[in-house]
Amino acid sequence: MKITEQIKQPISQEMELFEKKFYDSMSSKVALLNRITYYIVNRKGKQMRPMFVFLTAKMVSGGTVNERTYRGASVIELIHTATLVHDDVVDDSNRRRGFFSINALWKNKIAVLVGDFLLSKGLLLSIDNDDFDLLKIISIAVREMSEGELLQIEKARRLDITEDIYYEIIRQKTATLIAACCSLGACSVVPENHEIVERMRKFGELIGMAFQIKDDLFDYTDEAIGKPTGIDIKEQKMTLPLIYTLNNCTSTEKSWLINSIKNHNKDRKRVKEVIAFVKQNNGLGYAEQKMVQFQQEALTILNLFPDSPYKEALILMVNYVIERKK
Repeated sequence: MKITEQIKQPISQEMELFEKKFYDSMSSKVALLNRITYYIVNRKGKQMRPMFVFLTAKMVSGGTVNERTYRGASVIELIHTATLVHDDVVDDSNRRRGFFSINALWKNKIAVLVGDFLLSKGLLLSIDNDDFDLLKIISIAVREMSEGELLQIEKARRLDITEDIYYEIIRQKTATLIAACCSLGACSVVPENHEIVERMRKFGELIGMAFQIKDDLFDYTDEAIGKPTGIDIKEQKMTLPLIYTLNNCTSTEKSWLINSIKNHNKDRKRVKEVIAFVKQNNGLGYAEQKMVQFQQEALTILNLFPDSPYKEALILMVNYVIERKK
């Protein structure tokens, strides 16, 4: 059995029902919109975010979920999908998970409007059901994701990212959404227990940090992972292996690295040299060590809860995040 199937096992019924509820939550009177949302639903990814919502809810409640849990999972997936649709427009990307992106099939204008529609559907799903506590969690996540993207753009221009700023960028860009999934799951079943909701938010944040560092490491591997090696360097993205190397080499080497990234990032031979240099200078080893540190902190939080199939599945999820091959 694949590890993702193992993780899904204790929430298989919830995930099945969720898929129907999620599709219903996107319905519209406009035929074109329904055609596009049908296309989106049939090309879903691993669905890690709703899985985090249901597993967290069941772990903290002793095995129960409610309608709020389903709405929380739908809202997070609606918002996440909206950001992906908008990202593809911003990045001028024609593919998403091996399929054509919305903007490739229906052009940018429609893709932006579809993203806006999904975002508003997510917000209204919470408002119409008076889930204001869940809406607050989501809204903070959306704000932080936007801030993280803009902070990264601002810093990438000058290539002056310190390790602390890097953590802040990935916390906002990636970790905040997984943190929202886990706090939503907890808040949907134990809304009055702020301590548990905050504990699960922190758990999600730690996993998100480890997840992003793993993504950074893929840029330096030759395995087929759906994105070409060195793409982050070509896009002048400052990742942890690179930041560590920049901060731990001679001034001459640092000048060469910065010049390579700024002026020679389309030169395949030069990009390969940069990758080799980062590997030689323990950039990968350091990033792996940090990733494991975040993973261990996340597992420490899970240890505070009694054993259950949901806790076991979350432990599997934590390990999958850093062991995955793509």
